[in-house]
Amino acid sequence: MQIRQTFTSFLFFLFTFTSASFAADAKPNFIIVFTDDQGYGDLGSFGSKTIKTPHLDRLAEEGRKFTNFLVASPVCTPSRAALLTGSYPKRVGMHQHVLFPASTKGLNPEEHTIADHLKQQGYATAAFGKWHLGHHPETLPRQNGFDTYYGIPYSNDMNHPENKGKPKGGWEGMDILWKDPESTLTKWKTPLIEDEEIVELPVDQRTITRRCTNKAVAFIEKNREKPFFVYLPYSMPHIPLYVPEDVRDPDPKRAYINTIEHIDTEVGRVFDKIRELDLTENTYIIFTTDNGPWLTFKHHGGSAGPLREGKGTTFEGGQRVPCIMWAPGRIPAGTVCDEVAGTIDLLPTIAALTNTPLPNDRKIDGLDISTLLTSDAESPRNEFLYYTSRGIIEGIRQDKWKLLVKKPGNRRNGKGKGKGKQQSAKAVPKPEVMLFDLDADMGEQNNLADANPEVVEKLQARMLELDAEIEKNARPTWVKPGA
Repeated sequence: MQIRQTFTSFLFFLFTFTSASFAADAKPNFIIVFTDDQGYGDLGSFGSKTIKTPHLDRLAEEGRKFTNFLVASPVCTPSRAALLTGSYPKRVGMHQHVLFPASTKGLNPEEHTIADHLKQQGYATAAFGKWHLGHHPETLPRQNGFDTYYGIPYSNDMNHPENKGKPKGGWEGMDILWKDPESTLTKWKTPLIEDEEIVELPVDQRTITRRCTNKAVAFIEKNREKPFFVYLPYSMPHIPLYVPEDVRDPDPKRAYINTIEHIDTEVGRVFDKIRELDLTENTYIIFTTDNGPWLTFKHHGGSAGPLREGKGTTFEGGQRVPCIMWAPGRIPAGTVCDEVAGTIDLLPTIAALTNTPLPNDRKIDGLDISTLLTSDAESPRNEFLYYTSRGIIEGIRQDKWKLLVKKPGNRRNGKGKGKGKQQSAKAVPKPEVMLFDLDADMGEQNNLADANPEVVEKLQARMLELDAEIEKNARPTWVKPGA
């Protein structure tokens, strides 16, 4: 009898020890929600008085807000490349504006993405939403570390196969489309892809946000017993805006508000599933966006809040974005981090959180910011480069200082309207030099360049030095054979 009791006690001890060890060693789940063209001021927790976002506000109440969180480009494609690879877009050749249906390049599958890193550790990986890193089969998500993909391959205002025949643009054109929900099927030829196949053309954009959420929820349910990574890059609120009929407000002046509130509801469904499955203590949820709001579309675009300008610019409104990180028991609830960080830092941070090294055969620009998730530590990032939407170096941040050197007429090749013509030195306008103290002036209203010439000189030299290193060691994109 005593032997049986002793053996039973030993088994109980062994089970308890093994379970505790497994829990300690269990890999955390990761969910990254990445909206499109959402402004810094478009969440209640970031100051919005007009948009109701109760689910995301709860995320902030239970997690940590990042108020100095930056993306590496003010437009879609390069911003997404930076998020997944931890590199400035120029380092991976994805810096020259966005890809289109006729583009012949994409993210090189040889790059090491967040999905690659986690898949190598046995994670189930999925992307549901807008990809925009190449629509050719060789460059779609399953070639870049994801087990499955469902979504729009590029922006939702692009038409398959040559981007022709699009309806009238501008906010006036968006008003017309909003008043005619069927326009998603009659005015557009935007495709929906599952894995590598077009499964719907045109995609019904009224339900695309909800359907991507459905896919995410089902994927989480299916993989609840193993570690998973869900990348949920919604195609909204990039124009044209569409929502399901059962939640639609017919007033076009409320189109953007309606869209963000629908996104909030759908993200809430993901959070609810994590809670329902009792995965809260082992799941990180990161919410952010790819760049600032598209202000020219007025009520079809968002708000940068206290920041200057929006999408397409290197001002803070173009590249400082709302960010919330949530992980109950790991990230302290109701806290705020004002330290500088960005999407470029997520890959090395996730590597640190899973206690796994990154490949040592390539250089990246991201830094491990895992200490910022749990403490009041200083950020390891004291520098950040600002590139234009065409990939031209234009600025640098170093601690509180931000320098912008804007060349007049900066276009695709950075030479302005005088492309291909000989111009005298007198005919070339001088760059506009701006220096801001972001600690005191986050709205970038007070140009301190003239009063601090030594700071300008130092920062400009450092900016050019860092850009030269990136250009020298840049890696190639994938290019379609024969292109």
